[in-house]
Amino acid sequence: MTKPNVLVLTGHGINCDYEAEHAFNLAGAQARRVHVNDIIDGHYNLDDYQILVFPGGFSYGDDIAAGRVLANKCRTTLGEPLQKFVDDDKLIIGICNGFQVMMQLGLFGKRLGDRVGTLSFNDSGRFEDRWVHLKAETKNCVFTRDIDQVYYPVAHGEGKFMSDAATVDGLFANGQVVFRYVTPEGDSANQQFPLNPNGADGDIAGICDKTGRIFGLMPHPERFLRFTNHPHWTRIKDDVLRKGGQIPAEGQGLKIFTNAVEYFG
Repeated sequence: MTKPNVLVLTGHGINCDYEAEHAFNLAGAQARRVHVNDIIDGHYNLDDYQILVFPGGFSYGDDIAAGRVLANKCRTTLGEPLQKFVDDDKLIIGICNGFQVMMQLGLFGKRLGDRVGTLSFNDSGRFEDRWVHLKAETKNCVFTRDIDQVYYPVAHGEGKFMSDAATVDGLFANGQVVFRYVTPEGDSANQQFPLNPNGADGDIAGICDKTGRIFGLMPHPERFLRFTNHPHWTRIKDDVLRKGGQIPAEGQGLKIFTNAVEYFG
């Protein structure tokens, strides 16, 4: 299988770029961290890549609103190349702050700029750093093939997905709601804290566009690439060994990235 080229966007305030680069390399891709200014200045060309990553962090200090400054910069300087990237049957993933950037860019509608909602301040009024249970809601998303329920960490202050009721209903109907916050048993979180860490409408943790190729989520799959990343891995390991089971090597987050790589296989 030819390794797809992955461009991991980096820049002022982005701080999860190394993890995202490592995740894709571990999944079998050829990933490279590239500063947004180097793309704008023509040192790197989006045409040379098959996957684009907007990583987590606090781009430009989340001034004005989370992700807005970077989104405006990308829209005004890279609007045409980004639209071409979308039209060329390629993949885009945004994680946490990257999801916020993608929402501000309007990457989940028909054309760049068609916004389907926003990501606002957590209902708790504070930064939430915890692990959450997620359930896959659609078979439409390239990144979540063969994924049912997972356990990922979140770390954000503005992760509440908000939109009007008709748009939310449309996202569910179109198979664009990818992950929802749920109980450990897989039942609806019903917007109850801390199962739903931010109060998101519809318990929405991640969405995709109608093609399933453009995906954004608030939780961090790149922080659960190995079994030992699990906060309770020692307890689980002992329980598995007592039952004569096999200890997994991979964390549940790696599948997101291998699915993306295999799309080009």
